[in-house]
Amino acid sequence: MKHRRIPKRRAVMAGAGALALAATATVTLANANAAPAPAATPTVAKLTSAAASTLASQLKTGTAGAFYDAKAKKLVVNVVSEAAAKVVRAKGAEARLVKHTLAQLDVARQTLKSKATIPGTAWGVDPQSNKVVVTADRTVKGAKLDRLTKVAKSLGDKVEVRHSKGEFKPFIGGGDAIWGSGARCSLGFNVVKDGQPYFLTAGHCGNAVKSWSDQQGGSEIATTEDSKFPGDDYSIAKYTGDTAHPSEVDLYNGSTQKITKAAEATVGEKVQRSGSTTQVHDGTVKALNASVNYQEGTVDGLIQTDVCAEPGDSGGALFDGESALGLTSGGSGDCSGGGETFFQPVPEALEAYGAQIG
Repeated sequence: MKHRRIPKRRAVMAGAGALALAATATVTLANANAAPAPAATPTVAKLTSAAASTLASQLKTGTAGAFYDAKAKKLVVNVVSEAAAKVVRAKGAEARLVKHTLAQLDVARQTLKSKATIPGTAWGVDPQSNKVVVTADRTVKGAKLDRLTKVAKSLGDKVEVRHSKGEFKPFIGGGDAIWGSGARCSLGFNVVKDGQPYFLTAGHCGNAVKSWSDQQGGSEIATTEDSKFPGDDYSIAKYTGDTAHPSEVDLYNGSTQKITKAAEATVGEKVQRSGSTTQVHDGTVKALNASVNYQEGTVDGLIQTDVCAEPGDSGGALFDGESALGLTSGGSGDCSGGGETFFQPVPEALEAYGAQIG
């Protein structure tokens, strides 16, 4: 999403309680020698997606991934042992026994990286299927597709290959929003570093643009201080003039969403994205720690979603309520036919730059 920057351009812009079962019984000779009732199973808490994300961060050790069931409002945590299941249930989440550990799935990811890093492919751990899901775009065919298929088959049921009709690419384009050197992107989140105002956007945007304006051919409002792409996909720009920099994102309906913190995304979480090309769209987090092999190089550690995006949306904000989650990196498809979009996690960028949301 585009943050509010210059006033003249912005005229409009579960916890759950335990279920107590009350029962009345008459003691008779028939049940005097009955076995003791089994211990009550801890109740699965009904949670908001934000609360589920917090709980998931507390249950990473000894588990095999987690996802949020938005319909049931519960956190489901994969485990490979009953001992781990007991810990999960005691915390108020649902434990699900699965076949593969995160370590086993990570080995599969590393094999894909070493043997099948092919432009036009992407992969991430899907906790719902307990597999590494590989996506090949329309450019992966012939010998490349044969190579990918061979590597995937060698990994057995730990990997599933899917196909996309689109093409994976960074979403940068010419048009409106934050401008520079004939390219445009979308502002992600306003941040503070060393007491000074900055903003975050995508790394491939920072690579392309050093001096930013809020309109094509307009005066400079910020300069890129650093950018990372490929490998990561984030950059930071310092405001250079008297520019408003509230910690909020534009909802493109005359209102804004206040942003107060950064958070890690959770698979199954309902999220929103906004950018200067397609404005606001929503969807669901499908995988974490995803890798995308763009033509320009590989980016790791991304959030994979089914939210649509188009060129010019790069750098825009992915968020859930007041929580900043990600910066739009790239993907395939568009907002007419749909597709998948990948986001650089915000917490990583903040840590790298020593910055805070603000």
